[in-house]
Amino acid sequence: MRCLADGGHWPEGRAALWHGRRGDFAWDMRETPPPLPRPVRGVIVLAGVTGGTSEELAGNADLARAALRLAARDRLGPVLLMSSAAVYGRATDACREESASPAAAYGAAKLEMEHVIAREIAAIGPDAPAACCLRLANVAGCDQLFGSMGTGPVTLDRFADGAAPRRAYVGPLTLARLLSVLIEAPALPAILNLAQPGDVGMEEILSSAGARWQWRPAPENALPRTRLDTARLAAITGPVAPARAPALVAEARLAGWNLA
Repeated sequence: MRCLADGGHWPEGRAALWHGRRGDFAWDMRETPPPLPRPVRGVIVLAGVTGGTSEELAGNADLARAALRLAARDRLGPVLLMSSAAVYGRATDACREESASPAAAYGAAKLEMEHVIAREIAAIGPDAPAACCLRLANVAGCDQLFGSMGTGPVTLDRFADGAAPRRAYVGPLTLARLLSVLIEAPALPAILNLAQPGDVGMEEILSSAGARWQWRPAPENALPRTRLDTARLAAITGPVAPARAPALVAEARLAGWNLA
């Protein structure tokens, strides 16, 4: 994500040590990590598997386990791991961290990742690093809707009441700020929703972006709404601005997203 890779978007100019198969810290997470080139505070895992077979999706747990073991080796913490709002499945009320009911393979894989991390921490014992699985909302500029806008006209579901789907969102710059706060937090829960408060209609985003789009009747299996309870997040980070379409689009553009 360009907004995170660009140090200018981190609060107070904090510089991240980026790892990948190439770059600042070259590490294939399927292998033993080399020594870190400089001290760091904690670990944020943005890597993940978003599609494929159940075996391929199980790679989410493997990546999380690798990061946790690096943190345990070098006594880093906390470890922030990207889970997903997909663990809530078809729930339409404000989803709280105590619940999970995935409806598709991706959500099930992320929930299994959370369970693997809990077991791994228990296995490491008292020296285990603190870890927090972040149930991430749609990120403006990186989700399917923004991707569709970036390639051409969008076809949007319309429900019988005339409404479009509504989704939980976080802007990319807001995400960078929240991660920066969370990595410095003295204590974190094992599970945390990561979103701006409220939900946003997809037609509001399309209109704010000046995108070309058209309606279609929503299929029977379409999900009308996803919303995350953000009370636990706000207790740690302080107030977070509610998600609003114009601001989400503005953040996406600042982070490098462009309309087709």
